[in-house]
Amino acid sequence: MARILMYSTHVCPYCVRAERLFAKKGIAADQIEKIRVDDQPEQRAEMMRITGQRSVPQIFIGDRHVGGFDELAELEADGELDGLLRG
Repeated sequence: MARILMYSTHVCPYCVRAERLFAKKGIAADQIEKIRVDDQPEQRAEMMRITGQRSVPQIFIGDRHVGGFDELAELEADGELDGLLRG
């Protein structure tokens, strides 16, 4: 399985939706490396530098920046998410 990294906050509904989609794929929440940008403001600056985005979630699968929940759901709808998760 590819490494999953998700920049998130404690109160982000789209982060919860992303975790639910991953759970449907058999990926437990503890298998997702989460960086809470509300707890670590310096990490938000790093996220913005890397992704060019301010909003969460910002999801990486392996070395690929997927984007947010909408992009993750689009990968699933297009049948591309499983292959990406396999690495």
